[in-house]
Amino acid sequence: MDSDRRSAFGRRGLLLGAAALGTTAAFGAAPAAAAVPGFPTFTRLGAALDKDSLAYNPTKELIFPSVRRAAGRVQNPLGAWYMYYAPHDDPGGICLAYADSLEGPWKEYAANPIITRDWGGHFSVPHVSSPHALWNDADGKMYLYFHGDNRTTRVATSTDGRSFTYGGTVLHTSMLPSNVSEASYARVFPHPVQSGVHVMLFMGNQAGTRKIFIGWSNSLASGWKFKQQPLISPAAGEGGQVSGAHYWSKNGGGYVVYHGGDGSIRVARVGTGFDREEHLGVLYSEPVATRAAAPSFAEENGRMYMFYEAGRRSDTNIAIARA
Repeated sequence: MDSDRRSAFGRRGLLLGAAALGTTAAFGAAPAAAAVPGFPTFTRLGAALDKDSLAYNPTKELIFPSVRRAAGRVQNPLGAWYMYYAPHDDPGGICLAYADSLEGPWKEYAANPIITRDWGGHFSVPHVSSPHALWNDADGKMYLYFHGDNRTTRVATSTDGRSFTYGGTVLHTSMLPSNVSEASYARVFPHPVQSGVHVMLFMGNQAGTRKIFIGWSNSLASGWKFKQQPLISPAAGEGGQVSGAHYWSKNGGGYVVYHGGDGSIRVARVGTGFDREEHLGVLYSEPVATRAAAPSFAEENGRMYMFYEAGRRSDTNIAIARA
């Protein structure tokens, strides 16, 4: 989770995307009660972006937000916060929005997409999508993970968060059991108890069932190793599929937040050694657009925010909820 101690934040951006979800975004919307003890209750604030007004939105769908503090980190930041997102279907394209407050208004970066499906000399694929950003203080760079094609997760780095240098493939289905046909939707986090180690949580499609797998590395750009067995498989009531995993570092850590095929965001306890799988229940159910997925968390002024996909597949927008 990313945090910031900035004292000023407004409520001015949350009506921007209401029409895109076919609803009126409003403060005070009914919260989706958390059923997991010790976890917060999140209240939906509205859509982060107005899909119809975006200069780049080739498929009218926005997925997989990743929100990171830019102020004090990247060179010449456009705003205090950066949000990476993407369309999913072809041609995809990794996009950037920025804001001075987590509550907005969020502005589209004029040069989107910042990464396309064709990167000369490196790859040419049907689409790129599912960006996840991680700032690394050690070298002063933003690491951006994304998939394209669905078998491959790649990384790129940047000092300004806008212009990226290609870093290569970090995950491919060839590194996994032979019955895993996809390796995508990756997010990377510092290991909770092993200094200098990072973990990667990602979705693997194993014989038609989407599960959450885990990898680890001492280097953000290379040397990744992957456990051959899934970390989290769908349990009863989870719609037969799971994806969009985010490590939860609060409450002592050792939890993964993810979405199920039923459209709800859920919690599992995996331990700080990632050696267990205890499904704890629903953290959040989208009160307006029927489906919530791919959560990303950030903190500002002591308040936690969740950015997530809202809406049915191929008709999604990025929504904001506040604890």
